[in-house]
Amino acid sequence: MSTTTTTTTTTTTTTIPAAQEAFATSHDDFLVNDGVLSKEEVCMLRPSFPTEPIETLRERYEANGYLFVKGLIPREQVLNCRRDYFSFLSPTGVLQQGTEPVDGIYDASKNGEDYPSIGAGPDLENHDGPDSFARRAEKAHTEQFYLQFMRNPDLHNFVSKLTDWNEDTLLLGRSLLRNNTPRNKAIGVHYDQIFLRHGEPTAITAWVPIGDIELQGGGLIYLQDSDSVGQQFERNFHEQAKSMGMSDQERLDGFNANMMSGGVLDPGAKHFAKMHNAKWLVTAYEAGDVVLHKPHMIHASTINRDPSNRIRLGTDLRFVNKSKPYDTRWMEPYRFDDGL
Repeated sequence: MSTTTTTTTTTTTTTIPAAQEAFATSHDDFLVNDGVLSKEEVCMLRPSFPTEPIETLRERYEANGYLFVKGLIPREQVLNCRRDYFSFLSPTGVLQQGTEPVDGIYDASKNGEDYPSIGAGPDLENHDGPDSFARRAEKAHTEQFYLQFMRNPDLHNFVSKLTDWNEDTLLLGRSLLRNNTPRNKAIGVHYDQIFLRHGEPTAITAWVPIGDIELQGGGLIYLQDSDSVGQQFERNFHEQAKSMGMSDQERLDGFNANMMSGGVLDPGAKHFAKMHNAKWLVTAYEAGDVVLHKPHMIHASTINRDPSNRIRLGTDLRFVNKSKPYDTRWMEPYRFDDGL
């Protein structure tokens, strides 16, 4: 697996990792579902560091709607999880022969449709069976190596301090351990409160890349200053639901009649940004990085075009304040048929 230069930090100064520095000079383009994002349509995701004062980080999170924290989780722990995950999936034939599981190198001779990403709604009529890729990817959510990784104390403690929830900080049991093989579709434009409407809009998502992700590797992208945009969408959806005579249950459903298929706002990131006169925040990621974002912060992904056919792996972990109402449907591990 390729790596980038190690970042050094102090409490007062920061440096930009080599992959991000390269982006600043080359303006590499990013492919999304509806075209290429040009250099005029993107800018850098701002890095933060766990050594900075927590008050500074809290203010930055509130102002920007996200916090991109470099090196929050020990790199070795992240790569161990990646190794265990792809070792678990290797019997499905997804990996190129002769490569190491930790590298997660996709066998490009295979049909990508046989390896659907979690969260993309795989058709189980075509992918069912205990040893199918889809079923193994689903089962990985309850394997001990992943459960242990989810409960990472460095991440939990950081969220607890950032939010000041302290002992009320609760990790929800349902997460999305997403793999994304090269050249499959990108994640559509959305915000997370769409799927967590049975609770107050206070949950924090921790997106954790499990491995290095190059600039062209399909990482998450965030719409600049979009927390307020997501809040306005949610207000509009509630008004539409009322005008349509929806019941409270129908209104809370993330897949209700006034949403697009799959709960997305738009399948095309390029079109969505143009409609809102905004730029996408992009970056390369290193194992150990975490992005924390607000429940209305709008995000998507690029298409994975990793030059080495490296599979992008990451997980969405959600934290709530258990002293406040939260979406209790999210307490059980992810299943294809859980309706969430």
